[in-house]
Amino acid sequence: MTRSPRLLDIGRFARRSFLALLPLFLACVQAVGAADLPSAVSNALQQANIPVRSIAIVVQAVDGGPPLLSHNACQAMNPASAMKLVTTYAALEMLGPAHTWRTEVLADAGPTNGRINGNVYLRGGGDPKLTLEQFWLLLRQLRSHGVNEISGDLVLDRSAFALSPHDPGEFDNEPLRPYNAGPDALLVNFKSLRLLLQADPSGKTVKVIAETPSDGLRIDNRLSVGRDACGDWREQVKPAVNGLTIELSGTFPAACGERALNLAPWTADVQVEALFRALWRELGGSFSGRVREGRTPAGARPLALQESPALAEIVRDINKYSNNVMARQLFLSLDSERPATTDGARRQVAAWLQASGLQLPELVLDNGSGLSRKARVSAAGLAQLLSAAWQSPVMPELIASLPVAGVDGTLRKRLKNGPTAGRAHLKTGYLEGVRAIAGYLLDNSGKRWIVVGMINDPNARLGKPALDALLLWVANR
Repeated sequence: MTRSPRLLDIGRFARRSFLALLPLFLACVQAVGAADLPSAVSNALQQANIPVRSIAIVVQAVDGGPPLLSHNACQAMNPASAMKLVTTYAALEMLGPAHTWRTEVLADAGPTNGRINGNVYLRGGGDPKLTLEQFWLLLRQLRSHGVNEISGDLVLDRSAFALSPHDPGEFDNEPLRPYNAGPDALLVNFKSLRLLLQADPSGKTVKVIAETPSDGLRIDNRLSVGRDACGDWREQVKPAVNGLTIELSGTFPAACGERALNLAPWTADVQVEALFRALWRELGGSFSGRVREGRTPAGARPLALQESPALAEIVRDINKYSNNVMARQLFLSLDSERPATTDGARRQVAAWLQASGLQLPELVLDNGSGLSRKARVSAAGLAQLLSAAWQSPVMPELIASLPVAGVDGTLRKRLKNGPTAGRAHLKTGYLEGVRAIAGYLLDNSGKRWIVVGMINDPNARLGKPALDALLLWVANR
């Protein structure tokens, strides 16, 4: 296979950085648990009834040298969303921070007196962030170019990706949760619908407002007002789908006041059709055809184009807020062939790792998001990746994408007080049986460390204090 110029550049970078990565290779070869765990970490594990064999840790200075702490470093573990570090760093290296995606509108012929007498094609390019606003701008372009009426069909072209059927309920039996949405070459608004729930101040009713335009949407509101604390209110609201009707039952605590409920209730075709019909009508356009899936013919005429934000912004959304479907979109985009496939993306990542001199033999990439029971990587493997990223030209973009302790993203409410606040850039991971953190931490002396901690255990949900104790131990050095 002929390597691309980009991979050849990475290979030259790998030769320069090999000596810096060598201590991490050796950490994985050394005996497991070569250093004792800090007492605060051991105590927190003991209180959570998590055995020390269930945690893997690497603490390594960014400028090299022997690891400060290496425990179960080469043990393959499920990293949950910390796997997004592999996907986003690989993407920044392979595609470049300025990479963008294109979504196009084409037609069999141009408009005549504002009317298109034929089909219109909506061709997706795998954009991870074609939001409601971006989709509206695309349709606004079409109107501004003189299109008032579409007499043919709207054809949804998803041919940029070749995917197996996706079951949104397979992972955790929560098919309506947006994080379970599958990738799509024409992913519009994350396949999601946003409802606003408002508890009446009198405590008698719950008002439901559909904030996402959707033609034909009906809300069957059976919610009652709850008297409990707001807490985990999402578990008390029970949504169900019947065609274009969203049924809401259960209780919504009055103490919550107002909350947004995001759902992914429909198949991609239904969701795009409902959104398109509503927005096109709001823009003053008319449409008399069907919405269906198909391919764009070779002679179709371009009418409008929406370009995504740059990859540097995309990876920020993915890592700061742990967006699973965006990560899956990005992972598929790593396959340079079209249509892109999951296997093709895995091959491209494997070639990039080899060219970069990164040795991760235990790595199992499932879908690139970490929302998986199959995904595996070691603490030493993630530490290698972070060490290479520190020396990479894309280091600023990767670090800026990570949640900052006590400040934003998934760490906004965590570690708000103390030496780690504002000084730790970390990707978090959480699944049933899994907790993880991985990233960079600046200690009190101004020295920066790579910190990786992963727990795989039935009691992992209780493991956050142990990982926080690890971060505090490093910060206070």
